[in-house]
Amino acid sequence: MEVPFYTSADRNKEAIGDALSAHLARAANVLEIGSGSGQHAIYLCQRFSHLQWQVTEQGASLEGLRLAVGLAVDQSGCENIQPPFELDVSSYVGSENAYAFVYSANTAHIMGIEEVKSTFKIVNRCMAADGLYALYGPFKENGQHNSEGNVAFDEALRSEDPKMGIRDVTELSEIAMSSGLALLKQIDMPSNNRILLWQKA
Repeated sequence: MEVPFYTSADRNKEAIGDALSAHLARAANVLEIGSGSGQHAIYLCQRFSHLQWQVTEQGASLEGLRLAVGLAVDQSGCENIQPPFELDVSSYVGSENAYAFVYSANTAHIMGIEEVKSTFKIVNRCMAADGLYALYGPFKENGQHNSEGNVAFDEALRSEDPKMGIRDVTELSEIAMSSGLALLKQIDMPSNNRILLWQKA
């Protein structure tokens, strides 16, 4: 099995690190929901060496993540990444108040809405009282996309699976509030993406 690598993750990792640097500098540990290839975790663990970063994936993607993290540890000695474990948002419970920071990138638009709701419940349970949740990806606001590229991407997602699609910030805010989280701020990112930063309400 080849180690997974995504050009987009390599391209946006530094900008994400810059946007979250002040918050990650104050965090001790991070839970990442849906780590994919592990590229963000590997980069951010090298940049913020004090962090203990827990990567997760589900299903067939978990083995590729294990390979990527193992290779990173062997090559760079980046040992503050914790061994990956399987996390299915529909069934995961996790420890209460265990993480100072929760991070997820490019997951909300490939989940069904019920999985999105489950994710916010997981975050509220697992995140410390003064913790933050950073959700990165493309988003709509008040029903409007912020680029023609995102319009086309949304249409492609929904044609592949009607449950998928770019989520609206307003809808996410309502879901988050019902799970005990409030939107702290939005951070504009390259390529018409954003980081939505949430805290316990």
